[in-house]
Amino acid sequence: MKEFKSLADFSAFTALALPVALLGEMRHGLARSAQLIEKTAKREIGEYQPAAGAFPAWAELAESTKADRVAKGFSEDEPLLRTGDLRSSIKHEVSEFEAVIGSESDIAAYQEFGTDKIPPRPFMGPALFNNSERIAKILGAAVAIGVSGGQRAAASLGYDQDIS
Repeated sequence: MKEFKSLADFSAFTALALPVALLGEMRHGLARSAQLIEKTAKREIGEYQPAAGAFPAWAELAESTKADRVAKGFSEDEPLLRTGDLRSSIKHEVSEFEAVIGSESDIAAYQEFGTDKIPPRPFMGPALFNNSERIAKILGAAVAIGVSGGQRAAASLGYDQDIS
């Protein structure tokens, strides 16, 4: 724990060091959260997913889709996975106060939300939903560490857990 020799030292800390530490830790927490969501979404590609929160379970691939996949040299039943391009398109970016995780691929949008011919097979929304408790711990610990001036949090908060 940080100790201060005077009120002036404490005042200087809260005016200068504290905001810098808090912003740095929040950005670090956002980056870890975005990376976690990205990795989870990528893992979902190729495997049928159950319902998660408001997101529906993935529908079975149509027989015509399975036949098309096989005719083109792909496995019959790995939903959303053919060449790996969709999975590779999932990225994240982090700025000071926000994280953006997603894909610029039109195919990603068609699959996430569905179309008149394709049932929705969401992978981004469930990746966030399924990690929401862990993200809350990561961000909560980031605030605690930032407010304490950079003192590391207890491991039980989950801030430094591996995100693989």
